[in-house]
Amino acid sequence: MSDEWDDGPSSTSVEAPFDRGTDFGRGRGFVAYEENDFDSPGLDENGDSGFGGRGHGNGRGRGRGRGRGSGRGGRGGGGRRFDNDDNEDRDSDSYSSRGGGRSRGRGGREDNRGREDNKTEPERPRENYIPPPPTEDEDEIFGQGISSGINFDKYDNIKVEVTGENKPGPIVDFARCGLREFVLQNVKKCGYKKPTPVQKYAIPIIAGGRDLMACAQTGSGKTAAFLLPIINTILNDPRELVMTGQGCEPHAVILSPTRELALQIFNEARKFALGSIVKSVVVYGGTSTMHQAQQVARGCHILVATPGRLMDFLNRGRVNFQSVRFVVLDEADRMLDMGFLPDVEKMLEHPTMVPTGERQTVMVSATFPEEIQRLATKFLSNYLFLAVGIVGGACSDVEQIFYKVSKFDKRAKLQEILREEGGKKVLVFVETKRIADFLAAFLCEAEFPTTSIHGDRLQSQREEALYDFKSGRMGILVATAVAARGLDIKNVAHVINYDLPKSIDEYVHRIGRTGRVGNRGRATSFYDPDVDAPLARDLVKILQQANQNVPSFLESDAKGGVSAYKGGQFGGSDFRNFEEPENLAGLPEPEEAW
Repeated sequence: MSDEWDDGPSSTSVEAPFDRGTDFGRGRGFVAYEENDFDSPGLDENGDSGFGGRGHGNGRGRGRGRGRGSGRGGRGGGGRRFDNDDNEDRDSDSYSSRGGGRSRGRGGREDNRGREDNKTEPERPRENYIPPPPTEDEDEIFGQGISSGINFDKYDNIKVEVTGENKPGPIVDFARCGLREFVLQNVKKCGYKKPTPVQKYAIPIIAGGRDLMACAQTGSGKTAAFLLPIINTILNDPRELVMTGQGCEPHAVILSPTRELALQIFNEARKFALGSIVKSVVVYGGTSTMHQAQQVARGCHILVATPGRLMDFLNRGRVNFQSVRFVVLDEADRMLDMGFLPDVEKMLEHPTMVPTGERQTVMVSATFPEEIQRLATKFLSNYLFLAVGIVGGACSDVEQIFYKVSKFDKRAKLQEILREEGGKKVLVFVETKRIADFLAAFLCEAEFPTTSIHGDRLQSQREEALYDFKSGRMGILVATAVAARGLDIKNVAHVINYDLPKSIDEYVHRIGRTGRVGNRGRATSFYDPDVDAPLARDLVKILQQANQNVPSFLESDAKGGVSAYKGGQFGGSDFRNFEEPENLAGLPEPEEAW
């Protein structure tokens, strides 16, 4: 159901060849399809045709081995189930309740101890993937970011609220916020002319030693808001970098729910710290454990990680937290839901972890439901709550368009829209991994240069797909929820929800891949009332908040619907209910030439 970790505890991994041929069904790792495989009455409600699919619950393994080779047996019952097909990264050894049997052909039955009736086959080989070293070319390092757009100056009028005790004032510009000179030069090389609202308030809060819970809309500069003060503090107050024979003690630990976001944060940290002694390392699943262990053993100030791989390294003694000064949870609402919470608790309550109050803890996201805020308080000390804009709402720079489309008509409508785009970068979201592969293969056959990214692809394939899309080699990326959060991809003109998500917060994150940092963007969603009606009320609310046109079919379905969002609130205010939150919008600033 979720993204699987590809790094087991001690098994020997083997090199997995990746066919780079030109055939659309082979060279891009896609399953060849037939007309009746896709969006047809033969598909179930999850988009599975019954060929090569996964069993669920304590169910039967499905699969005739067509397309990818042998089918997989059903997963054992008793394990945790998730509503989303592909929403996060996990290590297989961290979730032992999953049934382990896999079978060829139709797949045997199994109970929750992994027993099968049919003859079992060994697990498929895992690739021994060693990522290429990060570039040292400054033009490439600083050339990937998104430049501020035509609507950037509107940020000055965005409502900002800070609640908590002893709030520091905002910064006015980067030059006068206490950044060391070479850090400031790196900021300038990034093309940052003035801070965004979240940066104006978060930088002095973190630099002042305070814990922070920050909510700001997608594409508002949250990553720089926490990285800059962390890097600057490490440099202003240097401490010994402790390395043992097998591991190290990082000064800052940054957790991300997905591998791609972890890589992006790592590259941003390298960018802002370029030319300094601050060393950053990233560890994540799907890659060679030994290779990353060697990187960690050489020491690092900033460790960026996904939870499963970090837990593995922590359990093996490759990392300990005795020197930690900063803990950051990026996409914190996702990190503190029931999928990741057990691992987060183990890490933040680990015997080697510096206690709450003695370390700084920072949590950032675009959506922060009240129940997640309450969970977060156990890890925070006398924190400040920062809310920028309509938290949980969509960015007003994104034009939102809805079409009422049945599942049988989606492909034709998608082709029509893609022809109108004329080669611009388009990110297409679907709900399941299988549909991602089918749709990418279909578009390739229709001569649209397309690749896909989801949790069942090998990590080398995921990174290659993202690189091809970022570089423009592939103009269309079909993705599951693994690409919904945090990814900052230059020149994404259009986001298409081929399948709408089940929750409104994921909708907000998805369409936030366009219209970033004051640039204009466009988001088109295919609305199937038979499937998507429970989301109608929340969609209407999002559209109204962003001053967008509300289609009549959405209004009609919203009147009798029930909100699909369980939290009821997106988390736009501090649940602690400070009586008079200070509205800091529109503070007078000196006239400056940016």
